[in-house]
This record gives sequence, C-alpha cells and structure tokens, in this order.
Amino acid sequence: MDKTNKLGNLSEHFKLDDRVPEEDLIHAQTLWDYLLFHHELKKSDVIMLLGNNDIRTAEHAAQLYLLGYGDWLVISGKAGNMTKGKWKQPEAHVFRDVALDIGVPGNRIIVENQATNTGENVKFSYRIMKKYHIKPSSIILVQTPYMERRTYATFMKQWPGNTALLRVTVTSPPIPFRLYPIRGVCSIRELLAAMLGILQRIQVYPRIGFQIHQTVPPEVIIAYDHLIETGRYNDFIIKN
Repeated sequence: MDKTNKLGNLSEHFKLDDRVPEEDLIHAQTLWDYLLFHHELKKSDVIMLLGNNDIRTAEHAAQLYLLGYGDWLVISGKAGNMTKGKWKQPEAHVFRDVALDIGVPGNRIIVENQATNTGENVKFSYRIMKKYHIKPSSIILVQTPYMERRTYATFMKQWPGNTALLRVTVTSPPIPFRLYPIRGVCSIRELLAAMLGILQRIQVYPRIGFQIHQTVPPEVIIAYDHLIETGRYNDFIIKN
C-alpha cells in the first residue's frame, strides 16, 4: 500500500506551520508511531506525571486518577529545556493546579518541584515517595506522546528501587500526530525537532548509562536519517 495514500494528506491538518514538506510529515509519522507504547492501563498504586510543556498531560493524569487508576498522583518538575521561562512557577505547581481544578483531592497529590530532566523526575520522585512512606508495586507514568518510549527507558534505568518488582506502564493524552501541534505547546516543525532529539537520545543514552537499550526498527532509522539530512529540524541534536 502506498504510504502517502494510507496516511492521507497530513499537511492539511497543520495550521501552525504549513512549510513542512509532505514527505517529511510521512517520515515524522513513522517516528511518532515508534515513540508511542500503547500500554494497556491497569489500576496502579501511583500515577506519576513528569514535567513537560503541555497542560494536556496534567489533564490526562487527573482524569486517570478520577477514573480510579491510581491511589496517589505524584507530580514532578521544576523546569526543563522546553519550559524555561514558560511559567512563573515550577512545572509541578502548574500541573498541580490543573489537577485540583479538575477535582483531584489535594491530599492525594504529592509535588516534587526540583527536577530539571527525566532522570531527576524519576530519582527525585522516588525520594519524595519514600518520605511519604509510599512503596509502590505499580506505577503509571504520564508524559507527552512522543516522550513515552524515552520516559520508560529512563525510568527503568534510573529508578533507585528494584524495577523487577515493579509494574510500569506509560501513557499520554490520546492525541493523533496530525492534531498534536497547538499554539502554546509547539508548531509542527518544533514537534519534528523534538522527536529527532529524543530518537537520537534513545540510541545514544544507553551507552552512557542514562537509559536501558531499546531496538530501533530499520524503517524508523530510515525516517530519522531522512529528517536529519534535511537540516530543518536539528535543534535538539547532540553534536559530536
């Protein structure tokens, strides 16, 4: 089946930035599909929301709590690369206010407001849960869609406890690639740049002990290489 026909004219959906070529959007869809896990969610001890620049993740985490998927909502984050200067308070405080507005009880929310990257989200959340005498056997991680795979890989490497005794699932707001870019979060070009940076780190970070190893399929490598070669989306690429 022709891939273009299968996906349709994706560029019609991107109103924030119509300068991204159709071919690039097709390759970007391949990356998006790989970066998502589609884990089946089950009742867990903790829902853990990791800091990011998208309020929709806080709404998603709050809804999961209200649906009974977790006993606690742990929110972690001070500021990262995509939120520096975005808000006047830490990510965790912004997201806590969203959760409170949606109806999550304040006494079921635990805030960690010092983490500046995913590894710190994991380690600092472990520390604060230990302070509250919470020893989870199951955790639902909440992040943006394109960060699901990297979040899981980082968690499984950086969690100070025994991950063999822990059921870990990852979820994100159920938003299709073509509808994800919105004002205040990212344009389509910025989304492509973010995904390229994440995919590079999925390949590089296991070698330096930041994440567990994950296999990257050949079609994903082809899509990644094409987008890198354009030079249009390399904002977050680590230089050798």
